Amino acid sequence: MSKKGKVLVAMSGGIDSTVTALMLHNQGYEVVGITMKTWDYAASGGSKKETGCCNLDSFNDARQAAVEHGFAHYILDIRDEFGDFVIENFVEEYIAGRTPNPCVLCNTHIKWRALLKRADALDCEFIATGHYAKIRQHDNGRFIVSKAVDDTKDQSYVLWGLQQDLLSRTLLPLGPYRKTEIRQMALEFGYPELAKKSESYEICFVPDNDYRGFLKRRVEGLEEKVNGGNFVDKYGNILGQHKGYPFYTIGQRKGLDIALGKPVFVTKIDPDNNTVVLGDEEDLEQNEMTVSKLNMIKYDLISPGMEVTTKIRYKDKGTLSNIYPDKANVNVRFYEKAKGIAPGQSAVFYEGDDVVAGGIIQTGTLPAVDGH
Repeated sequence: MSKKGKVLVAMSGGIDSTVTALMLHNQGYEVVGITMKTWDYAASGGSKKETGCCNLDSFNDARQAAVEHGFAHYILDIRDEFGDFVIENFVEEYIAGRTPNPCVLCNTHIKWRALLKRADALDCEFIATGHYAKIRQHDNGRFIVSKAVDDTKDQSYVLWGLQQDLLSRTLLPLGPYRKTEIRQMALEFGYPELAKKSESYEICFVPDNDYRGFLKRRVEGLEEKVNGGNFVDKYGNILGQHKGYPFYTIGQRKGLDIALGKPVFVTKIDPDNNTVVLGDEEDLEQNEMTVSKLNMIKYDLISPGMEVTTKIRYKDKGTLSNIYPDKANVNVRFYEKAKGIAPGQSAVFYEGDDVVAGGIIQTGTLPAVDGH
């Protein structure tokens, strides 16, 4: 038995997870590799060749690395667990006029839980992934997610939903490194092709990146149900006809197929009235929003008025704000207006580099907050 302990490493076959496994192996951990099949692309009806983490080449790349370095490797089929929750939520959110973030849900409810379950079965003390983020234990005893050294690759935003029992057993060895260093490590480990391997930023179950086509294939008769609605302005004036409200997202400018003599953006989606509201870029700017389904990370509770930097999307730089707990929700007031707040997306609150908490954006309209 290794003095460092036994660790179950999620291996997709890509550079980050492979280097993670080999790094931990060299550090003296007893590594067990596991590759999770989350989705059968052929079932989605996509038109392109299967890509990403769930194809046979990726499985073989992960297994080869394990064999060459002398540690065990397993393939885990979690298609049923994944499909029932993540994909149904993805479809339901778009039908409700919101913009979901399936990667956050998958991390929170599927992948980490599946890893922990198998780690226990294999007597592994730890689980590890190739995410660019850090985990440490705070003086208050809680385990905290923090930003990675490489801010261009930081993935702390998508890990806000991990609960304390998961964080306490998770290793993220890539957090202290830059991507260029990881590519160099891949070369030094003897994997030049892996070092040059392109990365996929697509949703794994929509690998042709056409979520509208996926929705149409997934929901029978969807176009007939949602077609024929109106584009309207913020005053309710009809501007034209849209192709179905689930096929639009907040902030969208391209692909609207409407000529109004100036650039316009989707500012609101109203499924109840089958309308899509269009407006100017400044109409996307808001001072406040409500966030629900909170997961606390750094502290047990939020102090009313706590100052944080709030990110409303993965590539968002963040905006200084005050947050106010309100029963099951948190009300957020920005110092400067935030642009493109989209219900269904994740809001993540940072104190410096540390994730304080995260949740799901519900609305950009708030009740008055006493004393502010």
